[in-house]
Amino acid sequence: MDIRSQISMVFHLDKCIGCHTCSVACKNIWTDRKGAEYMWWNNVETKPGTGYPGKWEDQEIYRGGWEKKNGKVRLKGAGKRRGLTNIFYNPNLPVIDDYYEPFTYKYLDLIEAPQGDVQPTARPVSLITGEPIDIKMGPNWDDDLSGTLDYGRNDPNLQNLTQAEQEVMFQLEKMAFFYLPRICNHCLNPACVASCPSGAIYKRGEDGVVLINQEVCRAWRMCVTACPYKKSYYNWHAGKSEKCILCFPRLEAGLAPACMHSCVGRIRYLGVLLYDADKIKDTVHLDDQELVDAHRDMILDPFDENVIREAKKNGIADSTIHAAQFSPVYKYVKEWKLALPLHAEFRTLPMLFYVPPLLPVMASLKQVDNTEDSKKMNPIAKYWDDNWLYDTSTKELFGSLDQVRFPLKYLANMFSIGDEEKIKDKWKKLMAVRIHRRRKTVGDVSDEKANEVLKAAGLTEEQADGIFYLTALAKFEDRFVIPPAHREQAIEMLDFTGDVKGSTGFGFKSKPKRGI
Repeated sequence: MDIRSQISMVFHLDKCIGCHTCSVACKNIWTDRKGAEYMWWNNVETKPGTGYPGKWEDQEIYRGGWEKKNGKVRLKGAGKRRGLTNIFYNPNLPVIDDYYEPFTYKYLDLIEAPQGDVQPTARPVSLITGEPIDIKMGPNWDDDLSGTLDYGRNDPNLQNLTQAEQEVMFQLEKMAFFYLPRICNHCLNPACVASCPSGAIYKRGEDGVVLINQEVCRAWRMCVTACPYKKSYYNWHAGKSEKCILCFPRLEAGLAPACMHSCVGRIRYLGVLLYDADKIKDTVHLDDQELVDAHRDMILDPFDENVIREAKKNGIADSTIHAAQFSPVYKYVKEWKLALPLHAEFRTLPMLFYVPPLLPVMASLKQVDNTEDSKKMNPIAKYWDDNWLYDTSTKELFGSLDQVRFPLKYLANMFSIGDEEKIKDKWKKLMAVRIHRRRKTVGDVSDEKANEVLKAAGLTEEQADGIFYLTALAKFEDRFVIPPAHREQAIEMLDFTGDVKGSTGFGFKSKPKRGI
């Protein structure tokens, strides 16, 4: 048993309001400089939607992540063999048009324009070439456009959905969507680390943060291809690859990452997880239907005496173990089993997790004959137009889960490799908590009914109250639980030559400077 610690995060998607405050906070601190204008280490996407860069989830285009063939797991579009073949021309590398060409405006045109009969305008110019351009894409370009043909209906997660299921999502157009915040997942099996020819990318031993050594990076950009989440970017000005660093200087000072600190919806939870590194190899070789559960099984109980003993043998500090015991991430991921990884089929074992959105489940749309007789038969129904009835008279709550406006299969394609039962299980728990709390606060649900629903969802009253508290009432110190920094562990991860242990490079190595 090789127990290690990982600082991890949970995003509660029911609480995200799509304000992009997290993205702006990250931009102002880390990527507000030349060459990084198009980088969004943190971005918030509208789903359904194509995301950023466009269709990043379609690995038939970008060839990111790992694939299992003939019992072996290998990188899809990178690695030593493919990397050497494509090192000077990489056909799977996203180009600037997949993001957007960074631009500004010639504001002097507004001031220096000669007198005329028309209002002067500031022409857009490229920040790369300095030439005038026609703007065709920009940051959050498809924000809130989930009902459009160009964005929402081109979402890669719509694969395997029937036409009827897709129409359920789009019949109300922009009313049926949610927001998906994304940063680097700081994976346990990071494809970017394995793909780097120069060995510049490494995973920190003390907290699991994945970083790029800027002095060693040689701009081969294999990490951009290999990362299936497209969270490694190329700085066209500096000639280096860059990525989210989970604000590790802030973590070491006991401060929350900028995206979490600024989050308006308080959707983010940061904590420590203990996991068994010996299980990584076996887990990534499992079949798709086993990956999600096996990934969760790698996370260990921080109260287990055997786990504590083995963790201390491996040099994990008491303060880290204590933080893991009060980790909100552990509760959501392991104890309550509410949070899931994003696209586990990429086999990178991402360590950021998402609570799937509940969305409207108390009502569904069905086509009806809008006649006076029909209205008399449905006195509590609300009519949207001549053809659609908004039915709020559902008797069996859990029976309506298959008829919600967002098909289970869509969310399953994102969070559970197509397993709809896993999404249904999360929805049952979330709705059971709502019914339980309604029993306590409103009193229009009987104890018998509420207990029946909790039992069907596999929750106790204590667990339901805990989920409600951490979701709705938690203070900052409940959502942000990390240990003091232990830089001595980082020094131990360096061998006597100064090279990072476990480096995967095959040449062009240089000696990185030691941290302080």
